[in-house]
Amino acid sequence: KATSYDVERCWYEHYAHECDVSCRVPQLLGTQSGDGEILILLEDLSSTYPLRRETLAVSEVRACLEWLAHFHARFLGDVGKGLWSEGCYWHLNTRADEFAAMSDGPVKQAAKRLDAKLAGARYQTLVHGDAKVANFCFTATLDSVSAVDFQYVGKGCGMKDVAYFLGSCLSEAICAENESALLDVYFNALSGALSETLSVTEIHELETEWRSLYGVAWTDFYRFLLGWMPTHQKINSYTLSICERTLSDL
Repeated sequence: KATSYDVERCWYEHYAHECDVSCRVPQLLGTQSGDGEILILLEDLSSTYPLRRETLAVSEVRACLEWLAHFHARFLGDVGKGLWSEGCYWHLNTRADEFAAMSDGPVKQAAKRLDAKLAGARYQTLVHGDAKVANFCFTATLDSVSAVDFQYVGKGCGMKDVAYFLGSCLSEAICAENESALLDVYFNALSGALSETLSVTEIHELETEWRSLYGVAWTDFYRFLLGWMPTHQKINSYTLSICERTLSDL
């Protein structure tokens, strides 16, 4: 946990300035450390991004998906020096206790393969690492967002953020009904953001790879939940259907 605050300080000191309005983050005003404490002074977002939400309607998720797309495009290929070598808080290597607590079964047996698929993706970027809806601040019209809480930012496949975000704010029925359309929103924004830095072929290859890893990322988070809180509400029919589909394709 203490390391996560060192990572967050590093993020704001060395990376946050690279984010523009398309992937807005609070501006750093200053940091200080000593005597076992870290102080991070940030811009107050409340005047321009006053709203916080716990859930969203399907029509309201666009701003967050576009933020994630531009964020992932901005840091595509960045190794994240000083950040987590593997971003997000639930990946297998950092959750040994939860893995040990899991009942034996198909997901536990596939855990290392799921992790290897995500870690072995050709296209890697920096992931926010805790991209739940509670970590987005909205404008009054819900058409623009800024993200906060960068304790678990680091290298990874962008689908970790996308799958985790959708599961944080939409019901299982909405996710199931709108999966393709929601991924289209993200990938259309990603393609546009990368149009000046990657070729059409490379963008197509990235999208093909990451679309194939959406279910892997969701199932990997399900693996964490099974060891941490097997009664969690996110373990639902949509999660189980994705898991079944993903494991059959491994």
